[in-house]
Amino acid sequence: MGKKYDAISTRHKEFIESQKIFFVATAAPEGRVNLSPKGMDTFRVVDENRVVWLNVTGSSNETAAHLQESPRMTIMFAAFEGDPKILRLYGYAKTVYRDDPKWEELFCMFPPLPGARQIFDMSVDLVYTSCGMSVPLFDYVSERNDLNIWAQKKGEEGIKRFWKERNGISLDGKPIKMP
Repeated sequence: MGKKYDAISTRHKEFIESQKIFFVATAAPEGRVNLSPKGMDTFRVVDENRVVWLNVTGSSNETAAHLQESPRMTIMFAAFEGDPKILRLYGYAKTVYRDDPKWEELFCMFPPLPGARQIFDMSVDLVYTSCGMSVPLFDYVSERNDLNIWAQKKGEEGIKRFWKERNGISLDGKPIKMP
């Protein structure tokens, strides 16, 4: 049976911090809904109603595109080992770019990752937990380092070119602010 909470409890925070993967969903008023898996050491619970996550370069930039039009965001964690549980965070997010005065304050919460593109700062207004009994069990093997290796080879200027060439237009053809 699902349960609703108005804040992230200590127990919720511990569950979030023990997960190796999370999923982010956003949608503009029109067009496609985006759902992306995220990993690496890129998620932080700031307080009981605020989380931030560091977004690294990817093949698209849909989350940033959607937040330009609608700040709604859902983040989901699912237990793939141990007791079955799903935890969703619902709320409203804003994009923090490298030229934003808050960038340094937030960026220092994370290990330096090549290709760091934006930080998403989310105000959480609903925490929803459910059983997750149909979620399969998986064993965690290790983190993938492929993206970091790719970004290091590109270098900072190469990453900026990639953003301009490949991350400046959403799947629905909308321009995206770039750092």
